[in-house]
Amino acid sequence: MQEGAMQAWIESSQFSGGNAAYIEELFELYLDDAEAIPSEWRELFDSLPREGLATDVKHSEIREQFREAAKQKLKQAGSSAANSEIAEKQVRVLQLINAYRFRGHQHAQLDPLGLWKQATVQDLDPQFHSLTKEDMDTEFNVGSLVIGKDTAKLKDIHQALEAIYCGPIGAEYMHIVDTEEKRWIQQRLESQLGKPKFSDEERKKALKELVAADGLEKYLGSKFPGAKRFSLEGGDALVPLMKSLIRRAGKQGAKEVVIGMAHRGRLNLLINVMGKHPNQLFDEFAGKNTTDKAGDVKYHMGFSSDFETEGGNVHLALAFNPSHLEIVNPVVIGSVRARMDRRGCKDGSQALPITIHGDAAIAGQGVVQETFNLSKTRAYQVGGSIRIVVNNQVGFTTSKREDARSTQYCTDIAKMVQAPIFHVNADDPEAVMFVSQLAIDYRNTFKRDVVIDLVCYRRHGHNEADEPNATQPLMYQKIKKHPVPREIYAKRLLNEKVITEDDVKQLVSDYRDALDKGDCVVDEWQPMKAHSVDWSPFIGNEWDVDYDSSISKDELQTLGEKVSHVPEDFKLNARVGKVYEERAKMAKGDRKLDWGMAETLAYASLVKAGHRIRMTGQDCGRGTFFHRHSVLHNQKDAATFLPLTAIDKDQAPIEIYDSVLSEEAVMAFEYGYATAEPNTMVIWEAQFGDFANGAQVVIDQFLSSGEQKWGRLCGLTLLLPHGYEGQGPEHSSARLERFLQLSADHNWSVCVPTTPAQVFNMIRRQQLRPVRRPLIVMTPKSLLRHPDAVSSLDELAIGKYQNVIGEIDDLDSKKVKRVVFCSGKVYYDLLSARRDSEKTDVAIIRVEQLYPFPHEEMAEVLKDYQHVKDFVWCQEEPQNQGAWYCSQHHFREAIPDGAKLQYAGRAASSSPAVGYAAVHKEQQEKLVNEALSI
Repeated sequence: MQEGAMQAWIESSQFSGGNAAYIEELFELYLDDAEAIPSEWRELFDSLPREGLATDVKHSEIREQFREAAKQKLKQAGSSAANSEIAEKQVRVLQLINAYRFRGHQHAQLDPLGLWKQATVQDLDPQFHSLTKEDMDTEFNVGSLVIGKDTAKLKDIHQALEAIYCGPIGAEYMHIVDTEEKRWIQQRLESQLGKPKFSDEERKKALKELVAADGLEKYLGSKFPGAKRFSLEGGDALVPLMKSLIRRAGKQGAKEVVIGMAHRGRLNLLINVMGKHPNQLFDEFAGKNTTDKAGDVKYHMGFSSDFETEGGNVHLALAFNPSHLEIVNPVVIGSVRARMDRRGCKDGSQALPITIHGDAAIAGQGVVQETFNLSKTRAYQVGGSIRIVVNNQVGFTTSKREDARSTQYCTDIAKMVQAPIFHVNADDPEAVMFVSQLAIDYRNTFKRDVVIDLVCYRRHGHNEADEPNATQPLMYQKIKKHPVPREIYAKRLLNEKVITEDDVKQLVSDYRDALDKGDCVVDEWQPMKAHSVDWSPFIGNEWDVDYDSSISKDELQTLGEKVSHVPEDFKLNARVGKVYEERAKMAKGDRKLDWGMAETLAYASLVKAGHRIRMTGQDCGRGTFFHRHSVLHNQKDAATFLPLTAIDKDQAPIEIYDSVLSEEAVMAFEYGYATAEPNTMVIWEAQFGDFANGAQVVIDQFLSSGEQKWGRLCGLTLLLPHGYEGQGPEHSSARLERFLQLSADHNWSVCVPTTPAQVFNMIRRQQLRPVRRPLIVMTPKSLLRHPDAVSSLDELAIGKYQNVIGEIDDLDSKKVKRVVFCSGKVYYDLLSARRDSEKTDVAIIRVEQLYPFPHEEMAEVLKDYQHVKDFVWCQEEPQNQGAWYCSQHHFREAIPDGAKLQYAGRAASSSPAVGYAAVHKEQQEKLVNEALSI
């Protein structure tokens, strides 16, 4: 609006004194949604002082301007009651439109069973806004309502709002702060007037997919009665929803889609979306064994296939998943990030994560919140994800909302990241398909998470052997009478003359015939092409496979100069500067290397050789104990510099991120990343080792057993600070015993390195050895700066990690009467005490790898002690913790026949450590003296 026109408009009767109240209301509406009011008002409010528009301060200054304008106008022309009433009604209409955008979902027809009892929302009643029946034929400006015209009768506006916001789609998006995103959603939703348009061919395809969803469940129910399958029945629309998502994603350029879901509908998805051959599933139901591994139940299994779309074939990957329902979500996101990095995709356009949740689980499992919190962070963003809730309206047996959650919707958790939430009635497949397209388009446009709440029901109990009527009698009386989605949609298409009765019968018959043949039933299925990453070099290899880990001292010195170089204009913190001065001396060979320098050289040598590295953890940039300092911070402008990125112009990338304050989601993310990318060294470091407790489900269900259950290789490395320093029970133990208890089938390696050279060679071994299994490391705290825990460049250049380190002092082995085995920091306490006491008849042997136990190396070290009968295992941890209970059978097998093995350490305890420094010191001295027989 031109300046002169604006002034004339301001001076009109709209600003007369009687209109001050409605202008204030219009202004409040503007603050909620600027696009909801007519453009001339928006321009006026935009021109007002910005400090008066903040929503967290009073609007008194703005109101005073309104009053002053009204007073001036009264002097000039007086007020017009008629104009005032019309203008006020106009504001009320805009408020009604806004109310539907905010709260229309609460009156939407979402529940196929009609059981939802939503509270009455007064805001959606025109009378609440002082709009009467007499106003229904009055023309009003529609503001930003997208109905194809600028003005309309109130009755037509109200009818449009009901159709858009209170039909089979309930949209929650007004919590989004960004106006552009809200306007985008409004345009897409409102332009359809609640009736999305699809061609007859698209509608026939949707019916065919509902026939498939229903047909598989009925087939399995009759062929394998009583067998658990976690039927999709009631949520059949998940099949056309998923296929619509994949088609749309492929059309827009996606090359890979990674899917994570729990049990409900998984078998249906495998057959009717992924393209798994039905006869393979039938063999699994029949109990035919197809693997020499431990295996898993059929509704936990993953699958991969290629799916044809207009934009080319899309590779589909359904992640393996245990019964911990939501833990697969960060695994999927991590897998997608790995695929993005491999493809050089920064915005997620080529890889899409889809996670499918249960209504009880998404509200009840904390890892959901943790995963949402990752969505826009540098280390974990994937350009948004699609979250689908198969909303059965009941968990296992809990159906009352007040027992299941503390929010109105199970999806309310998504509002924390301002994700739009589209609730949709699963009995309306066209609404479902429209929402699927809306979700993909929003995700690809704004690179944010989006949630689809597929409101449905489950026709049977939690599983097919369950009796749901026992706990949900009214719901299941309703379900028993309710037609299946296929029947409802077929009747709709019959009424609209899109199909005939014979067409429906033919679809049902053809699908059953296809199942009888056992062949693929997915039209879009394509023979899977080679993956973009080759796992073959790592398949079938064991720990003793040959590999080249040699490195010259000259190369180490060159790398040392690179990692200790800081640009001249980069001002370091004084303490960090001292660390880098010392590292420069270490690189020249003037000082022995400490832990931080050796670890950094390991990473430098790997990226120089072309091995990508990814490290995350809550303090991993500098290291919790101020030892790593891989990410430097300029004290002048807070700019960051990573010396490891400046090793060589042709080096591999290295990424080191301080993570969000999460263990479970972050570790699961890194597991997912590592299972999708064997050529990257993936490392997660705990702030303190015991913090890994928060991710125990990841350790138990994925890391320790993923290969045995699902054949999934994974090279994830966990760095877990561990060591008894008198700091109390919470920051002493990384719970070594738990990892050893889970050790079997050569599932991972568990190491406790005690020197910088050992950590250097351990890290290189993990990446260079053609084996991709997890590495669990008990990393030190005090040893990071211990004067004896140092190594020379020559020791690093040996290129070999020693699983066992024998006696280092010049003892006469024939005079040795006792041999002490130990691991970790306690070695230095034992060594110091023995030297101080000048004992020469006790040898100390370090076990640097506790699993797989190094029997051959141990036998070599013990050759000179075959005469010894007295052996001791010494540990800092309480007797019921640490390595004693899980590893003593290995020690007993290693010692000579007739020798005895004793324990020296803390007494059994329910707590990992004492909380008092004096008691800790006393205990430590006692266990050391006992071990050495002092």
